[in-house]
Amino acid sequence: MRNFTLITILVLMALPAQAQTQAWVQAVASGGFEARVITSDDACPALKSDKGDFAMTVRAPANGAFPLACEAPIPADASTASIGEQTLPLPVASPNRILVLGDTGCRIKGSALQVCNDPVAWPFPSVAAAAAQLKPDLVLHVVDYLYREEPCPPGNAGCAGSPSGDNWPSWQADFFTPAAPLLAAAPWVILRGNHEDCARAGLGFLRLLGPDAFDPAAPCNPHLAPFMVSLGGPTLAAVDDANAPDTDVDDKLVPVYAAELQDLASAPAPVWFAAHRPIWAAISGPLNIPIGGNATIIAAAGKTLMPPNVALMLSGHIHTFEAINYDGKVPPQIVAGNGGDNLDVTPVNLKGAIFQGHSGVGVKDGLSVGGFGFMLMTRQDSSWNIDLYDSSGRQKGQCFFTPGASDTPGRVDCPGLKH
Repeated sequence: MRNFTLITILVLMALPAQAQTQAWVQAVASGGFEARVITSDDACPALKSDKGDFAMTVRAPANGAFPLACEAPIPADASTASIGEQTLPLPVASPNRILVLGDTGCRIKGSALQVCNDPVAWPFPSVAAAAAQLKPDLVLHVVDYLYREEPCPPGNAGCAGSPSGDNWPSWQADFFTPAAPLLAAAPWVILRGNHEDCARAGLGFLRLLGPDAFDPAAPCNPHLAPFMVSLGGPTLAAVDDANAPDTDVDDKLVPVYAAELQDLASAPAPVWFAAHRPIWAAISGPLNIPIGGNATIIAAAGKTLMPPNVALMLSGHIHTFEAINYDGKVPPQIVAGNGGDNLDVTPVNLKGAIFQGHSGVGVKDGLSVGGFGFMLMTRQDSSWNIDLYDSSGRQKGQCFFTPGASDTPGRVDCPGLKH
């Protein structure tokens, strides 16, 4: 506990009057980016920029579980912005270095007790620090932030001193404190995962990280509409599939997701579909046969599958790295769910994966790569290099995303990695 407190003090950003404050920049559903602040002070600070100073507004007042949350839009043409002594990272029109990571929290629930106090067993602090050193232009978190759902059992040294539940101490321990270097390095696009649904940490997510306006008096919103983020060429479609069951079809949700998939057809091409739960991705089944897929969204996709302007799919949820190319006209999928939570064991070769439902989608070729880490996508004209890093920031492989043309889907190729 002593070490944890020391780390917290080091990464918190101090404002006048000794307020403990955490600040970051994220994309929002209304368009553009805004600064967010969580502060122990009793009033919101000012957002200072070369375009003037702006009063931050209250996003959510303090209560018994959370301190004060504040927000303010980042001026579109600002070249500098700060809160107190903290300089904020500003969005760029064409981010050329996009860092992707997901499933970063430390699991404490039932018999699944991750050793949160061991930086090897739970490496998210190292992952975030190493990722920040790469100086990305944008960070995409493909979700699941809060895994400390239950108290650490008495006598368990691996998680001793850990908070639990949907409250600021848990959010601080599982996400904000370890993520501080990366939050300071670049603006973020933040998705919603199943650990942030209304049965888990939904209210905390909506208060702290939600892309929409927050009403403290309103009940937890179970589903958020997609929002778009321009990447200076591609359009990132941030989709909330937190409440879409993987193994059962929720008939009430099928028309919701079907309409959202259809609406993507009107988004500026090419579209990168970003959602926590992958539609067609695999885990290990009997005899190590790859199986998987989200039954609800597969039903929503029907026989039309994905709109033709969708060029790439990015997800987490499965705790590994996967790169998958499909038969037919389905765009390739990348899974980057290896940011810190207990890893999943998945087949190295994903060809022949069996998916739920009757979409007829098959894997042309695909692979998974084990171990904790993250990935950095670097723009090369219209294609992208994808560098894979381990938790210490050491490069362990490279893939390449090549967009398709007309009716031909693009591909993700990983020539130095085994299938």
